[in-house]
Amino acid sequence: MLSTQLAKKLFVEHIVLVVSDIRRTKEFYSKIFGEPNFQDEVTVMYHVGPTKLFLTLPHGALPANDIFNPNRIGLEHFAIGIESVDDLKEIEKTLNEGSIKHSGIHIDSHSHKEKIWLDDPDKIRIEFFT
Repeated sequence: MLSTQLAKKLFVEHIVLVVSDIRRTKEFYSKIFGEPNFQDEVTVMYHVGPTKLFLTLPHGALPANDIFNPNRIGLEHFAIGIESVDDLKEIEKTLNEGSIKHSGIHIDSHSHKEKIWLDDPDKIRIEFFT
C-alpha cells in the first residue's frame, strides 16, 4: 500500500475517451474549454486543471450502433472539481451560451454539494462538482 504522504501527491495526469466523430466532439468541448491545446486528424486534447483530456477516434472500426453505456463495466461518468458555487454559475452561463443541454445547478443527493451535469455528443456524462 502507498504511504499516505505519497498518495496525497498523486493526481490524474490524463484521461483518454474514445469518441465517434472528432469534428463534432471538438466543436462541443471547445464551447466549454476553448480551443484545444493539441489536435490532429484523430485526436483533440484540452488541459482541465493539471489533467490532460484526450478525445480520440477508435483505433479500429466501431461496432455497428455502438453507443456509450454508463451501466457497463468501465466509465460511468467523470467529474471536474471546482472551487465555488460562483464558479459553477459561470460554467452554467457558458453552457447556456453554447446551447449545451444540461441539468442546471442542483444539490447532489449523496454529497449534498452543488453540481451540474451534461452529456457530450457520445452521451458520456460530465459533471462539474463543488
